[in-house]
Amino acid sequence: MFGKSKGDGANYDRGLPSVQQMTRSAAPEVSSISSGLSIVGKIVGHGSLTIFGHVEGEVRASTVVIAEGAQMEGDVVAEELTIGGHVKGAIHANRVKLNNTAVVEGDIFHRTLAIDENARFEGMSRRQENTIDTPSRDQAKRLQPWVADGNPKGNGASDIVNP
Repeated sequence: MFGKSKGDGANYDRGLPSVQQMTRSAAPEVSSISSGLSIVGKIVGHGSLTIFGHVEGEVRASTVVIAEGAQMEGDVVAEELTIGGHVKGAIHANRVKLNNTAVVEGDIFHRTLAIDENARFEGMSRRQENTIDTPSRDQAKRLQPWVADGNPKGNGASDIVNP
């Protein structure tokens, strides 16, 4: 009455990925550097990186968290960056948040910047629309549409050549 026939299980999951395959492909790439670890060099990742230890070099990842007590010496490039520890170096990130325990010595190039009360920041802050993937000046000139009078469109110039 409750038994399965031999063919039931074989046809049920035919063509479907296994649970193991689904877990691997659906899981985001998350990495961390523990508090007892020091790394010297360049770290590049496409997912999320949380630093609890000490890094000396360059860090590039989609989302970076520099936790309270962590130390980072070098440049950080990320889509989203949250700092609770100490950073000495240039920061290039679209979204930057300095928590109240953050200490930053260096310049921040960002689209949005949030600084909590008691966070310390010594350096220059410069807002840029696309901090991470900014095209070179030559590429930007080639991509910008031009009108007959030589003025680029989109900079407030009129499309009318001579009224």
